[in-house]
Amino acid sequence: MTNLPETMRAVVPAEEGGKRIPKIVKLPVPKPGPKEVLIKVAAAGLNRADLLQVQGMYPPPPGAPETLGMEASGTIVALGPETSRWSTGDQICVLVPGGGYAEYCVVHEGSVLPVPQGVSLVDAAALPEAYFTVWTNVVDRARLAPGETFLVHGGSSGIGTAAIQLFAARGHRVFATAGSPEKCEACKKLGAARAINYKTEDFVEVVKGETKNAGVDVILDMVGGSYVARNLQALKLEGRLVNIAFQEGAEVTLNMLVVMLKRLTLTGSTLRPRTPEQKAEIGKSLAREVWPLIDQGRIKPVVDSVFPLEKVAEAHARMAGSQHIGKILLSLG
Repeated sequence: MTNLPETMRAVVPAEEGGKRIPKIVKLPVPKPGPKEVLIKVAAAGLNRADLLQVQGMYPPPPGAPETLGMEASGTIVALGPETSRWSTGDQICVLVPGGGYAEYCVVHEGSVLPVPQGVSLVDAAALPEAYFTVWTNVVDRARLAPGETFLVHGGSSGIGTAAIQLFAARGHRVFATAGSPEKCEACKKLGAARAINYKTEDFVEVVKGETKNAGVDVILDMVGGSYVARNLQALKLEGRLVNIAFQEGAEVTLNMLVVMLKRLTLTGSTLRPRTPEQKAEIGKSLAREVWPLIDQGRIKPVVDSVFPLEKVAEAHARMAGSQHIGKILLSLG
């Protein structure tokens, strides 16, 4: 860790004038522990969980830094003890439980992936959170099988744009919901067989119409609330619903007879609190199944905008306004 500064700029939740805000502060540069690497951050990806953390509604898991940011890209500048998979100078992108909005970030080596071919170091920050989340929920939990159909809500989000591209590239018929004609068009360009404007169309009716009344095999939902019961109607016999967020609320009323008669599976998960070993297993799957598709140019990071660190509040405001298509990034270069 020679020639490294002692302090760095980082963003933490703060309260000023009665408002909760993301605030740039000076913090010590972290030191990598066993099986960890230290990276000089080039860019960090924004996620809605960051906005919730600022509001005090989503604290980091035990042991994670209070610094915002769950994904980043950059260059390895130091290795901790027992680190074997990476070298200083490697350009990488990482999934972290916290600490991404900073000039330096520590991460377990199992949550590290190389910057894919043809992807810039900054744009690579758009990849980790989306693909770790999509893979572990849709493939590991919902068991999307070859030939099955798939619906993702929020198709123009970072998660949505990743899911559309990945499963279209893997040969699935993909449906997506989005909130404007522009967003629906973006979903179609990424590979969605049908993009549904949820403000003007009923996604249940559209899905049934497109599947000869059968429904889809798997739905990935981050809306919750009223969507949960409607998702059950849109699912095929033996279908699976996986929830990863609840923008409309987590408490819902369900007709469990529908679940029984259609033999449905309802599940959900969080990624951030998982152990380094669990995340490393997901990372291995991504390296084997997803990163080659990015190397081949069949999947690309979808970047809506890049803000300098000094404009982190403006970046959060853009995400809160839901006008973006793809990922919003913070540049720390």
